[in-house]
Amino acid sequence: MSYRVGIDIGGTFTDFALLDGERIVLEKVLSTPDDRSQAVMDGLSKLAEREGLSLADLLARVDAIVHGTTVADNTLIEMNGAVTGLLTTAGFRDEIELRRGYKEDIWDVRLLPPPPIVPRRRRLTVPERITADGRVLVALDEDAARQAIARLARQGVESVAISTLFSFVNPVHELRLAELVREALPDVDISLSHEVMPKAPEFERTSTTVVNAYLAPRVTHYLDRLIARLEAAGYARELMVMQSSGGVMVRDYLRGSPVRVLASGPAGGVIGGAHVGSAKSEPDLLCVDMGGTSYDVSVVRGGEAPAEPGWNWHHRYLIGLPMVKVETLGAGGGSVCQVIGGNLQVGPDSAGADPGPVCYGRGGDRPTITDANLVLGLLSDASEFAGGRFQLTRTGVDAAFEKHVAGPLGCSVEDAAFDCWRVVNANMTQAVRRLTAEKGTDPRDLAMLAYGGNGPLFAGIQAQDLGIDTVVVPKASPAFSALGALSADPSIDEERSYLCPATRADLDRMRALWNELDERAERFLRTAGFARDAVSARYQVNLRYPGQNWSLAVEVAEQRGPRDLGFVDEDMRKRVIAAFHARHEQEYGHARLSEEPEVTGVRLVARATVPKPTFRGGFAAARRSARPGTTRRGNLGEGFTDIDVYHGPSLAPGDVIERPAIIEETFTTIAVYPGWQACLDDAGDYFLRRA
Repeated sequence: MSYRVGIDIGGTFTDFALLDGERIVLEKVLSTPDDRSQAVMDGLSKLAEREGLSLADLLARVDAIVHGTTVADNTLIEMNGAVTGLLTTAGFRDEIELRRGYKEDIWDVRLLPPPPIVPRRRRLTVPERITADGRVLVALDEDAARQAIARLARQGVESVAISTLFSFVNPVHELRLAELVREALPDVDISLSHEVMPKAPEFERTSTTVVNAYLAPRVTHYLDRLIARLEAAGYARELMVMQSSGGVMVRDYLRGSPVRVLASGPAGGVIGGAHVGSAKSEPDLLCVDMGGTSYDVSVVRGGEAPAEPGWNWHHRYLIGLPMVKVETLGAGGGSVCQVIGGNLQVGPDSAGADPGPVCYGRGGDRPTITDANLVLGLLSDASEFAGGRFQLTRTGVDAAFEKHVAGPLGCSVEDAAFDCWRVVNANMTQAVRRLTAEKGTDPRDLAMLAYGGNGPLFAGIQAQDLGIDTVVVPKASPAFSALGALSADPSIDEERSYLCPATRADLDRMRALWNELDERAERFLRTAGFARDAVSARYQVNLRYPGQNWSLAVEVAEQRGPRDLGFVDEDMRKRVIAAFHARHEQEYGHARLSEEPEVTGVRLVARATVPKPTFRGGFAAARRSARPGTTRRGNLGEGFTDIDVYHGPSLAPGDVIERPAIIEETFTTIAVYPGWQACLDDAGDYFLRRA
């Protein structure tokens, strides 16, 4: 018997999915913000207990642990990363602060820029210059470099980002600066732009490198501590870490660029969503994940969740690496409800895991969405919560709403709770509209996949507001991001810059760059335990029209097994140009056929295939009306009334729920709103449809 375990650390709960063949075991524990690795060990111990094993015996049977984490995200949200310095080319000290003039809300004249990761006093320049073709125009001034490093030392830096002009073409100056930093500051972390993001444009590369440096000590310390604890407990294999690109990779690969784990938890859910959608004949999905702290939304098209490099803003900072597109909003079960300046505000502040919502009975005194759901009867203090880990309590909830919401607004506690429910739902619906509008996507063309501990509770009303007719709620929805991590393949997605007109592209140069990327991917995938025969590689070229800032990736070849770059031939230029025109037409609705595109670089996506959770679909089971276990007073958007309550684990394939109802699953609650019905498919997963 062998297991695979997926783990997703959230702000409130840490989720686990254990895969034993086709059997799936879910587990949740409260996150431990002071030491997040403790929650991981707590959850593994509970899984071992459920399997009737000691922790050591369980870990000895585990083939792989795949881990998605919010450590990087929380570091940016809380702004508690490393004291970071920046060394860059003379004359480019303030580039990182100009941010291309970008502003998240162009209409808000009061919107302040984000807190600087590297304040100006720690952004220092050094005379040097590399040209666009890699020649040394101005030699590195090592005396000036030593003086700058000494200034950083006096300011107590813990991490140093080094980003010089055109280092991705010739990194000689960055490498020498790194040597000088190590001589003077042997204990600091160093991030080199030509390693973190070896391509143009300059601001994107510098921004990504600075964020990497800011995150590196925190992420590195966490992963090292977790690996040490796993090894001490008996785990002898490599820890696989989820990447924001949607793949997983070993710890050593991420050591130089821990920024790749940013938003890795939500990426796991999207990858799992793509697999579920294909199995359920719903390849076009709107994936919504509402947990305790955040609400994540993304779109899957044709069963694919592509990772897009370039203009990726996360927590107001730009990351130029490939990332699965996820819109994150501070809206979850722990979102704090309060009145500020006479206006009701829900989130982004969160009660988190400690103390948590008032109804957790752990000392929280500010009302949250979970408290509102309890007041509205969507949750109950008479039912098991979080798999029976603890009971909710109404004690203190009404008083908290009276003090922070009902009193200031001059309304009843029940009306205050309902208003909070309406506001958070409106916030989430707007996030969906914003994401889909950016791509010209009509939500009505999609089915909704709802997961997370709170996602299924709000999915039906959101779908109704968006004009969506079908909502899929997997049985595994409460820990779906952890399960989704087990659907992700070990992969490496990297690029190298090469700038030239497409018709004059140097085939030998492109072949050399692909060869470099391929050798690097092969080395790390071998470390992860995959021979070359098990690896598939997709070779792509990045192109743009003259004057454009952003490139599109065009597929050139895909192959499995030993490397064969024979596709790099004289006809490749014509094939690539034609493919780019077609891709541009598809993406933006027009193509400039009379213009010659520019090559901006090459890309390689190397991937190994691993066993995945089995998702099934279909409705062969005979339909029958399910019987509720009980009723309770609740408000599903149309005022308080008696609502049917069903015990989810007692329902079977073919069961149909046709009246407004609440379904209490082990780790989540599903709301069937007026005008909707729920049916369990052959796999026992829920389909919510307009009645």
